[in-house]
Amino acid sequence: MVHFVGAGPGAPDLITLRGARLLAEAGQVIYAGSLVNPALLEHTRPGTPYHDSALLTLEEVLARMEEGEAQGWDTVRLHTGDPSLYGAIREQMDALRQRGIPFDVTPGVSSFSGAAAAIPAEYTLPGGSQTLILTRMAGRTPVPETEALSALAAHGSSLVLFLSAGMVEAAARELLAGGTYTPDTPAAIVYKATWPEERVYPCTLSTLAETARENGVTRTALILVGEFLGENYQRSKLYDGAFSHGFRQGK
Repeated sequence: MVHFVGAGPGAPDLITLRGARLLAEAGQVIYAGSLVNPALLEHTRPGTPYHDSALLTLEEVLARMEEGEAQGWDTVRLHTGDPSLYGAIREQMDALRQRGIPFDVTPGVSSFSGAAAAIPAEYTLPGGSQTLILTRMAGRTPVPETEALSALAAHGSSLVLFLSAGMVEAAARELLAGGTYTPDTPAAIVYKATWPEERVYPCTLSTLAETARENGVTRTALILVGEFLGENYQRSKLYDGAFSHGFRQGK
């Protein structure tokens, strides 16, 4: 059995209870060493073999999964954050189906949640934005033309950029090209959210690239953009004393 497990954003105690239990029971662990906090491996039993997938191809990862199945082991495939976001798990799951190897998925806390907690902030504010866009800049891995950053920026919603910390200057240009965000739109760079090295760098779109350069941020960071980082919003209707709903009569 292969268990795809979300490791969470970094802090070892932000893995789910189920994920920690699966690690404790694992016969082997294949983990994304370039992103997963190695402290999470302390959840495993002494002597459990580890394989760093940053050094492996897909075929080599699958070979280790097959070896584990032959040994009768449960394999934990430990992915950073939540495996459904930029986790490259679809290709692994399809290959396991072809091989007749059973698997399941344990979700994890995504880094975009960890970044909001680091600020702290709420992405969906009444009177501001009720939509959150999670995306990335096109790089060595392209994005569909219909998902160009300038097109997404036109919505003016809350937005989080993954895998783009090394392209902040181009990102700022694309975000402004959407025509809805302005140079004064609040932004923030969150480096290694929830890790001991966590840093938050507030800025605006006009100072985004400068802020990244001044602080030496080129990777392992999220870029947050939107008015949710500002001061203007409305109170929630749910807790408004004049608002009635199924559990309370407004006054």
